[in-house]
Amino acid sequence: MSGLFEEVPGGGAAVVLDEVEISILRSLAVQLLELVGPGEQPTAGGDPLAALFAQGPSEAPSDPALARLFPDGYGDPQADPHDEHEREVRANSAEFRRFTENDLRERKREDALAVVRSLDSLSTAGEGGAVLKLTDDECKRWLGTLNDLRLTIGTRLEVTDEDETGELYRLPDSDPRKPMVMAYLWLGALQESLVETLMP
Repeated sequence: MSGLFEEVPGGGAAVVLDEVEISILRSLAVQLLELVGPGEQPTAGGDPLAALFAQGPSEAPSDPALARLFPDGYGDPQADPHDEHEREVRANSAEFRRFTENDLRERKREDALAVVRSLDSLSTAGEGGAVLKLTDDECKRWLGTLNDLRLTIGTRLEVTDEDETGELYRLPDSDPRKPMVMAYLWLGALQESLVETLMP
């Protein structure tokens, strides 16, 4: 294996990771867990039935990275908020967010936690690295987390579609953004290789 995911006979995927790669992936997943946070949770000791129907926030997060992870369901963020049609669309978006964000937040937490646990289960990487083997279900969780990490880092770097071949990828080593750009590109390669292993 070449440091990218490869298909495993019988299903799933595997990748060889060295200790530095394991440490970086684990650190990024833990930071994602901290960023996503618990969201608005019902108070402890509350009615369990009420907790099932707990409503989330209706406003988009103010942090741009969280807003990217939890985007509005409807509407154009650039549209005129005073337009009557746009006000109606934003009201629908707020209602949609109220009933979906908590579940989405929980799924992102579960996916990131699964990544941390699978990395923690690896024995110490030797000279050739440790082999991480994932089941089909674990692959889906990894895909979700890799995507969330790329969205978060891309937002922090202010990556746009126009940047795909832009100067961001030709930064000098002295630029403080260089490590984040390298992580962004590496995560993209991991994500792409994992997607390819899951394609029939």
